[in-house]
Amino acid sequence: MFSRLFAPRATAHAHCDLPCGVYDPAQARIEAESVKATQEKYQANEDAAFRTRAIVIKEERAELVKHHLSVLHTDYFKAPHFEKYPQLHELFNNAGKAASAAKGSNDPATGQALLDLIAEIDSIFWETKKA
Repeated sequence: MFSRLFAPRATAHAHCDLPCGVYDPAQARIEAESVKATQEKYQANEDAAFRTRAIVIKEERAELVKHHLSVLHTDYFKAPHFEKYPQLHELFNNAGKAASAAKGSNDPATGQALLDLIAEIDSIFWETKKA
């Protein structure tokens, strides 16, 4: 009974319990690579069960891409970054939309479009790390 009295009433999930400062677009890129690879495997296989599993995996990975992009956009990048790179907000918006498009498609071209946008974010990210 004592343990129930002091048990947490809610569970919180976060990128980091502390502002750890560990950010890297590689997390989003790896998940996006999985999205594209799964789309390619889907196209190369006619088995209905395999294709169903591929769709589930692809959709999970696309959601993870969106999560990692959101963390970068809202936690890592600050006002000075957005001033220096005025296209950054739109780039994140486009990447989020591309992740949604890839989530809803089995065409590897949508996965590649997502990877291309993440590469642009990655380039800016590493420029900010040099500063």
